[in-house]
Amino acid sequence: MRASLARKLIPAFLLAAITVVASQAPANAGPLIQEEDPPPTPQPECQDCHLDVANLWSHSPHAHAFDDPVFAEQWTALGEPKDCLLCHTTNFQQTTGQYSAEGVECEACHGESVEGHPPAPVPIQADSDYCGGCHTTTLGEWRLTGHAGSAVGCSDCHDPHSQEALFEDPDEMCINCHQEDMGDYLEDLHVQKDIGCVDCHALVVPPEVPPEDGIVPTGHTFTITPATCVACHTDALHAGFSMPGYENGAAEAVMLASGESQMDALGEALKPPPAEAAGIEELTPEQRIDTLEAAMASQRISTLFQGGVIGLTLGAVTAWLVANNLRRRDQDE
Repeated sequence: MRASLARKLIPAFLLAAITVVASQAPANAGPLIQEEDPPPTPQPECQDCHLDVANLWSHSPHAHAFDDPVFAEQWTALGEPKDCLLCHTTNFQQTTGQYSAEGVECEACHGESVEGHPPAPVPIQADSDYCGGCHTTTLGEWRLTGHAGSAVGCSDCHDPHSQEALFEDPDEMCINCHQEDMGDYLEDLHVQKDIGCVDCHALVVPPEVPPEDGIVPTGHTFTITPATCVACHTDALHAGFSMPGYENGAAEAVMLASGESQMDALGEALKPPPAEAAGIEELTPEQRIDTLEAAMASQRISTLFQGGVIGLTLGAVTAWLVANNLRRRDQDE
């Protein structure tokens, strides 16, 4: 299956979401590292043995949690609050403003190396609640899903060092557990059109106006909303417009995103769409979703009304038959 739109957009949203924690930069914060600088390296005592892990980590959002340009811009705009450094540095001490390393290094999840390591194993703090201490939006979404109830946590789907999905194709990761749930869906038109699981279940429609704190959905509720359908089925509204960034459907949006940086694609998606034809008033994405929801609600009311009429008719016929049978029995007796 084609690499999904959600797979391309979610890392950008996660980078924006972890910029949230708020309060002043410590004295040792120093200038932020520029993009042309070499990738960071973890603690030497860890890197000496775990070269593969160090390589994965060096390109991850954890490694660049402090020097990421998106974080730098928003952190500065917020007045460089110290609370942000709880998630964007390692071992940050609120009382002194000191930290042991910029970014999320080994000790942030493993703690200090234990005596006798190796071969004694180091502790691992990788449960979903611990990850959610910084990834608050993702944790809140995950708790609403069946994954949480089935104890399917972060590291069951994500490599904690690279933060990428465990499968190169996220759809294969879904099918790895949900094979028995697929049923007739494997013959569905969506599959035939190369539309996979995460294209719908993890699609994130960017807000028209990005929030100041950077908190945006991450697609971890895995629910399908009217906005999900509108992203492709713009003709369903019978209004001649489409969601911003999805004028030609989700497939075209995937191709555009692959040729642009994630933030450029996001910024383009946030631009208001031009009027498609004279006399058609521009509507916001929220208004379009409301329009679809109203149409769906109207359809449900019509269905309920039809069901009510059928129910009353069947009830009247049944009552007549019962009464007729009772009269016949009385006559027979």
